[in-house]
This record gives sequence, C-alpha cells and structure tokens, in this order.
Amino acid sequence: MIPYGKQSISEEDIAAVTEALRGDFLTTGPLVELFENEISKVVGAPTISVSSGTAALHCAYAAIGIEPGDEVITPPLTFIATQATAALLGAKIVFADIQEDTGNIDPKAVEAAITPKTKAIVAVDYAGHPADIDELRLIADKYSVYLIEDASHSLGSTYNGRPVGSLADITTFSFFPTKNITTGEGGAVSSPDPELLAKAKSFSRQGLVRDPNKFRIQGEGPWHQEVHEFGLNYRLSDVLCALGISQLGRISQFKEIRMNIFNTYGSLLSNNDNLRIPIMKRSIEPMWHLYPIRVKADSRKRVFEGLRTSGIGVQVNYLPAHLHPIFTKYGHVLGEFPTSESFYSQEISLPMHVKICKKEIDYISETLLNLISNE
Repeated sequence: MIPYGKQSISEEDIAAVTEALRGDFLTTGPLVELFENEISKVVGAPTISVSSGTAALHCAYAAIGIEPGDEVITPPLTFIATQATAALLGAKIVFADIQEDTGNIDPKAVEAAITPKTKAIVAVDYAGHPADIDELRLIADKYSVYLIEDASHSLGSTYNGRPVGSLADITTFSFFPTKNITTGEGGAVSSPDPELLAKAKSFSRQGLVRDPNKFRIQGEGPWHQEVHEFGLNYRLSDVLCALGISQLGRISQFKEIRMNIFNTYGSLLSNNDNLRIPIMKRSIEPMWHLYPIRVKADSRKRVFEGLRTSGIGVQVNYLPAHLHPIFTKYGHVLGEFPTSESFYSQEISLPMHVKICKKEIDYISETLLNLISNE
C-alpha cells in the first residue's frame, strides 16, 4: 500500500533523539526553548511548543479569552478540532462557507456571519494553501475581533512573501507524523503579540505562576508557585523537541520536494474534464500538505475504493464539521453550506509525502485516470 502520508525520519533525527534520551532532561529542559527559537525563525513570530495541534488550538482560544456565549466563525471544511476546542470553552460555533477553488474560508461569508457576539474569525489553511489573510484581517479589524490562523497544514508556507505564523493575531501548528515536519505528536502556537503568547503559554503550563513579582501570596519560600487562572498540561518534551529541531533543519528540502510532487501530479492529471486538481493563487508559496483532487460526486466512492483496491492509500478530507452529529443535534442540516458540502462530496486526497517516488506518482495517476476514463 502506498501510504497517504508518511513521516521522513533520518539517521540525524534518530541521533538527535538518542542524545536527548541520554541527557539530563527528558522534559522541561533546554531543548524545549531551543526548538521554540528555531520555529520562531521559520514562522517569523515568537512561538511556544505544545503537545498537539489540538492543544495549540485550545491554547489559542484560551489566550483570547473565549467565554460562554462568544461566537467563533470557522469554515465547515476542517478537522473538528478547530471547532471542538472553542466549543469546550463555551463558544458558539458559527460556520462560514468556503471558496470553491481553494477550500479556504470565504471572506464574504465571514463578514455576513459577523454579529456583536463574534469574538474571533478562524482561517484554516486547507491542504497547506494559506487563506486570504489580508481580506480577513480587514474584516477582523473592522469589527474589532481576533483573527486566528489554523495552520496545521501550512508550516513553511508564505503569503505575499510573509511566513505563515506572522500574519494572524495568533497561529496554531501541528507536528503529527503526516504533517510538514513531525515531533511524533506535537504542536505550536505563534503570535506577534507578547501578551497573547504569554497567555497561551500559561494555559499550556497549567496556569502556574513562578514569577515572584506576580505572586499574590507573600512570605512563602523559594519553592513557591501559584495559579491565578486554570490551565492544562500541554507541554512538549525535550525528547520530542530534539526530533523537531532536527526536522526543522530539513524544512526547506521538504518544501521543495512537496512542491515537486504537486507539480508532477499536475502535469499528469491536468486537462481532464472528469477531474479537478488543486490550484495555487498568485503570491502564495504553499508547503503542500495534501493533494486534494475532485471527481464527480456520484463516482467518488467507486474511485476511492478502486484506488484503495489498487494499493493506493487515499483519504477524504473532511466531512464538513456541521454535519457531525455533535452539530446536527443543534439544528445544522445538509444543504446549509453548499460549497463545503459539494467540495466534500467530490474530494479525494492522493498520497502526498516526501518519501513518495516518481514511479509511485506515475502509478497513482495512471490508476486514477483509468478509473475516471469512462465517466
């Protein structure tokens, strides 16, 4: 089976992790800060590490002060962690439909969804292609709401020459094995706003206050620490940070390989009336995480199963979040967000990872074209 996604682990990665295991710190040690500094260089903004992309989203929502009754605008076409982590803080999820070409949230739909209760707009960089951040920034500023970028797919991407991570009020990343770099499990939060990042970090470290200048309880000894607001343990260990540091050393190489894969698929699959391939807008340099194609909705299941039977590990990304039972019980229905639903009904993600070879891409493309040739 050609895997849909796969990590790339080098001998240097293994050596870095081994060295960390032999060191004095397995967690809360110097490699955490070093990893955070290295990510900050890539994303162009101060960054903290956390234990997963989901944890990163939870920290971001906590940092902006989500409270019960606040509204958060998100696209339907995303993994449900985008919504779940806000909902668990009491937010009402408001969906805004996507652009038909990129799968990213549509700024026009976002502005139409704004109410006096809106606290944040969340842009998800679907497949690694950044959303229209400048347009969303104008809307966020116009209505004095936060702009969050869920960049779980797009570490290493740039938008108008600026790195993803430096664009929104707060940005979240994932380092799951299939993502652009991996720490096994892991994530990060970046922000150009020191106050927001400090709040995210505090939430990710159980809310512990260790600065004597901020203590509200006086007269204790040097062991003292206290909590002013609740947080959770979302730390990333030194061992996993060691892997992340090593992986970041190859991020430019990973990006080049992923772009070559994107271009190779495009050369083999373009100009077919029964198939749509992903587009890339001007002034965008994606770090492609997915290669999402679209076929006719009534043939998607047959094509998907045919690819799987042929040893090709395809996936579908994603069931629109408003159609999950957790949201339909609140009244969301099929037909409510037609662009997201249409996109989903046609979408298949082809294998996209840095270990895939040209022979495999040729085989995948040939198999796919044969399956849709009689449409």
